[in-house]
Amino acid sequence: MTEFLENEEVVEEPTMVTMEDALDSVREIHSGDIVKGDVLAFDENDQVRVSIQESGGLEGVVPRNELSATPFENVTDIVNIGDEIELVVIKPIKDKENGNFLLSKKKIESKKIWEELQAKFDNGEIIEAPVKSVVKGGLVVDTGVRGFVPASMVEEHFVDDFTPYVGKTLKYKIVEIEPSENRLILSHKEIAQEEAAAKRAERLAELKEGDIIEGTVARLVNFGAFIDLDGVDGLVHISRIAHEHVNKPSDHLTPGEVVNVKILSINEEEGRVSLSIKDTLEGPWDNIEEKAPEGSVLDGIVKRLTSFGAFVEVFPGVEGLVHISQIAHEHIATPAEKLTEGEEIKVKVLSVNPEEHRLSLSIKALEEKPAELEAEEQTKHESTAKESRQRPRREKSQRPRRQSNQATSNEEIESGFTLGDMISGGALEGLSFGEDEE
Repeated sequence: MTEFLENEEVVEEPTMVTMEDALDSVREIHSGDIVKGDVLAFDENDQVRVSIQESGGLEGVVPRNELSATPFENVTDIVNIGDEIELVVIKPIKDKENGNFLLSKKKIESKKIWEELQAKFDNGEIIEAPVKSVVKGGLVVDTGVRGFVPASMVEEHFVDDFTPYVGKTLKYKIVEIEPSENRLILSHKEIAQEEAAAKRAERLAELKEGDIIEGTVARLVNFGAFIDLDGVDGLVHISRIAHEHVNKPSDHLTPGEVVNVKILSINEEEGRVSLSIKDTLEGPWDNIEEKAPEGSVLDGIVKRLTSFGAFVEVFPGVEGLVHISQIAHEHIATPAEKLTEGEEIKVKVLSVNPEEHRLSLSIKALEEKPAELEAEEQTKHESTAKESRQRPRREKSQRPRRQSNQATSNEEIESGFTLGDMISGGALEGLSFGEDEE
């Protein structure tokens, strides 16, 4: 009742809250409702007991696995007694000894996370999250909710083993999102491509033609090898791997190997870099006089046969010629009678010409002359000597008129000059040919 008194303040009597009003203020709780609760206590299983506000004294319990979407060690890392927290009602509890409702704080967080992810997807934003585990077909990512990165969307190149990715925080684009189905598909591939392109452009600007730098063999192909130059791939053509002929790049290089390369050319527009390994190596003919001095004996491989001899490789990229006359002591019609291509042999160095890149080699110089050939040559030598001794006696039996001519012939033999040389030089002046004797 309100009383009006002259010159007095108006005083209102307190309104009494009826039982009906109190019952009207109690909220009816259903599964899926979002409620606020006050933390009352923790039990031995790390469950959190809460008092649900506006419920008329009803209580609920939050299991440990429903406290947070992110990993934690202690319950107090998430909530403390007296905290007011927002919860979602999972379901009523039949056995009300631990409360009237089963509640979840994690699902509230998840809902907010899904809403944030949806907004980022709509705006085309990039997100960051750690890789939680590797599963068949890709990576599981922890964004607060479970995200999945298919294997084909991890990198711009094929990845054989995803184990090293576990624990790493990567950037992603959201490819697909469906909160009602807890579906979140992510891709790191686009990010990797953009980062690689930026790094490649920066690295290309640093490279200079003619420079010799280190690189890592990234992969081998039948026409050469791709070398990683810290973010930029360059190609070493198979003809530029070594000074000698290369059949397969794998005969000389292995993926992961660190090599020195020379930059031959750079095409920034196409992002191509042409490289050479052999231009960083000592030439095969460098210091050849020290490696193959005259008289030395070397191991070699018969590379090819010709009508006039055999070319033998004694060092990678260094071939010498064994002339057909130096293959065997006996006469042979063709080198193929004694040698075959690919055969391993020993040779002796007869001469070296580093300027013209020529080596003269011999096989027979390392072999003992057969006894029958030695005897045959000795017989031939003795026969020649005998003929030389007999020739003067035959000349004496000729007519005296021929003596002057014979004397001239003997002079040719002894002096080394021909009769024509002597006549033109006046050497016969004063000589008699026997005409006056007649």
